[in-house]
Amino acid sequence: MAGLVSEVDIAVIGAGAAGIAAARRLVEAGGVSVLVLEGRERPGGRAWTIDVGGSPADLGCEWLHSADRNVLVPLAERLGLALDRRRPDWTTRLSRSGESKEAEADWLRAREAHYWAIHRAALEPEDRPASTVLEPGGRWNALFDATSTWANAVELEDLSVKDNDRYESTEHNWRVRTGLGSLLVALAQGLPIAFDAAVSRVEHDGGRIHLATARGTVSAARVIVAVPTSVIAGEHLVFDPELPDKVAAAAGLPLGLANKLFLGLDGRLPGDEDELFLVGSTARRETMSYQVRPLGRPRINCFFGGRFAAQLEEGGIAAMAAFAADELAALFGNDIRRQLSPLASSAWRSDPFARGSYSYARPGHAEDRARLAAPVDNRLFFAGEACSPHFFSTAHGAYETGTAAAEAALASPRR
Repeated sequence: MAGLVSEVDIAVIGAGAAGIAAARRLVEAGGVSVLVLEGRERPGGRAWTIDVGGSPADLGCEWLHSADRNVLVPLAERLGLALDRRRPDWTTRLSRSGESKEAEADWLRAREAHYWAIHRAALEPEDRPASTVLEPGGRWNALFDATSTWANAVELEDLSVKDNDRYESTEHNWRVRTGLGSLLVALAQGLPIAFDAAVSRVEHDGGRIHLATARGTVSAARVIVAVPTSVIAGEHLVFDPELPDKVAAAAGLPLGLANKLFLGLDGRLPGDEDELFLVGSTARRETMSYQVRPLGRPRINCFFGGRFAAQLEEGGIAAMAAFAADELAALFGNDIRRQLSPLASSAWRSDPFARGSYSYARPGHAEDRARLAAPVDNRLFFAGEACSPHFFSTAHGAYETGTAAAEAALASPRR
């Protein structure tokens, strides 16, 4: 493996969506030398498409959320990647999961009221946990919590109402047919990325910034830090001099956990003539969300989050598959077990470069996104989904912050 370039104008730490966006903007601007330092052997970060049973599957982010205003959509179109523009039928998954149509209608009414309760709570002077808006003993409380572990990767009791209310969604959710991770790989093509070059230390007290990596030291005039909050909060990336405000902000925006399991499906299930969305149970928080035959592919995608996901991750794919098989058997009968075969699963908490899935704000920490994103001395710039004020937890939110950080670095005064 060749050595690193020892000196550049701008270095980018991390080749996830934010780092790729930053590098693309810097290369496009011209006039500066650029190097992206990535600890993994691949680009994309938490966007990672693999082959599962002969078709692509996203171990990480999958959806082009708010696709009608998503910056990644025109980029995918420009690259000629096929998009599936059907909006997922999440609103009927309860009636397909053993609940009556009347119960499903009641859930949808309760869900709308829940969102408005979050919004009203967010307008109060003091922040508080999202769990405090639940109706005591409410019929759907367990499902609200399960839904939060899928959407926010954490339970409602640990979630800031103010931050949650700031998330913007147009409810248009599309997919890249070859996988969202494949889009990030395509966007990284031709960029100056050094792989297997994890950065462990950022020394920024001198005239230039020195980055200690697994492959040597790189000096730069400007640095864009595009790593998950878990890396900063856990001080796996050390700043010298220390940046206690950044560490505190990152700690206020921890990564929750949402994992996936892919099960091969031999044959069909009742009602899955196209794509079927299901919920394992509406009565407990520890449950999975299911896509049966996603995009017509012969498998079931299982999605689960929060402390439940952390517990199953410790048990590995066998524990995940056993739980999913039990839930699906409860819905479709025991015969379905013979149709299922575990193919692959994610384990984002165990990934040393991620240590979780996507960020949420703890109660009282809604302002930490702005604090994390603020530059230091016009030399250190920060990007990533956790820095996005309204599109946090998404690939396009990360991408937008990477572009913004690059523009800030380009505009910063030269010393």
